[in-house]
Amino acid sequence: MEGSIISGLSGVFGSLVGGSATVATAWITQRTLSKRELIRAEISKRETLYGEFIGECSKLFIDSLAHGIDKPETLLPAYALLNRIRLSASDAVLAEAEDILTQIAEQYFSPNLSLEEIHARARSLSNDPLKVFGETCRIELKSLRTVV
Repeated sequence: MEGSIISGLSGVFGSLVGGSATVATAWITQRTLSKRELIRAEISKRETLYGEFIGECSKLFIDSLAHGIDKPETLLPAYALLNRIRLSASDAVLAEAEDILTQIAEQYFSPNLSLEEIHARARSLSNDPLKVFGETCRIELKSLRTVV
């Protein structure tokens, strides 16, 4: 009788261990996939946000070269994007975004440039005020991708 009980208990415990392993594996797999999807969504959201900020600041920067600021609300969309960046970006990205808006505001209150001066600046990529911001964003997004 003892042999049949041991044999039966071995079968039951074997099934429990096998079933537990399957459940644990499925749980870990699902958790990992969920984390990856969240990170991918975050990367996509940040890429879109940073792209919008770059587009808006590019327009403002070019405008600030040839014009003074007529209406302060001209800067409103860029400041709205800055505050959206403040919600999710790293400190480095936020600092660069703030620096860009400071440069744009300063340029609006500086003397306007002539077409020749604007042309000279356009030929020199070293004068791109958005370059450091873009590079900082790229580093941040790259670090997020390594998690995936």
